[in-house]
Amino acid sequence: MKGALLILGRGIGQVMFQNNALSGLLMLVGVLLNSWQMALLAIAGNVVSTLAAYFSGYSREDIRNGLYGFNGTLVGIAIGVFMPITVASLLLLVAGSCLSTWIARLFGLQRLVSGFTAPFIISVWILLVTCNWMMPSLLLPSGDAVTAQAVSFLQAFCLNIGQVMFQGNTVLAGVFFLLGILVNSRINGLYTILGALLPIPFALLLGVDYAALNAGLMGYNGVLCAIALGDKTWKGGVWAVMAVLLSVLLQIGGMEWGITTLTAPFVVAVWIVAGLQQLDRKAKTETTNG
Repeated sequence: MKGALLILGRGIGQVMFQNNALSGLLMLVGVLLNSWQMALLAIAGNVVSTLAAYFSGYSREDIRNGLYGFNGTLVGIAIGVFMPITVASLLLLVAGSCLSTWIARLFGLQRLVSGFTAPFIISVWILLVTCNWMMPSLLLPSGDAVTAQAVSFLQAFCLNIGQVMFQGNTVLAGVFFLLGILVNSRINGLYTILGALLPIPFALLLGVDYAALNAGLMGYNGVLCAIALGDKTWKGGVWAVMAVLLSVLLQIGGMEWGITTLTAPFVVAVWIVAGLQQLDRKAKTETTNG
């Protein structure tokens, strides 16, 4: 039982790259403070995706480290965001969580790019397209447009962190997510703060709507970018900043095109910057050999 709870906690913590059950618990508390239904859906998605990995015979070490749980966690929460909780949507949760595990495994079989949250993105996109095509009544209607006359910097900062897991209704979610990261890694905590702060002035410079900024929609991808690429070196910081800014541009573009972006701007931005890192290393190697 203890082992299962540790796997569950790590699976939630790994959403933000924290292989730590306590981190996951604090993040789950953050979700719970926003919505107890979403907290249950997060647990359900985590359990289903982890069991799918177990019964598929995947690496037990990867399972113990929560690497097959975090995409399912996000799929579970996404079900609560886009659909009412019904028998049909819960069946889709099971299908989407299993699918995210199998897609994660496919990413693990190649070395070109890291999967990150791509399995979650692909799974949810498939579910949304399928529902739009076959069961449109299952999807919740879009909310009314919200307007804002000014930027609330504290709210934007906290929700930039909270929106990593769709938590946009309370600043406390972001606070608990940050605490969850800090108990495992201070450097990751610092980069979380950077990733949440930097998009605010950049988005303002680009003329982004205040409401979108206050809702945390401009910064959650940046938070993930900063954690993924940041390290203790100055170059790691530069790469992280580059990815954060790129993710904001991708998010703006995706929203302009009416795309449900999820965490795709984070994944694409990090893939691009990782490619630039490889080119940089290759150029240095050639210079040294030359």
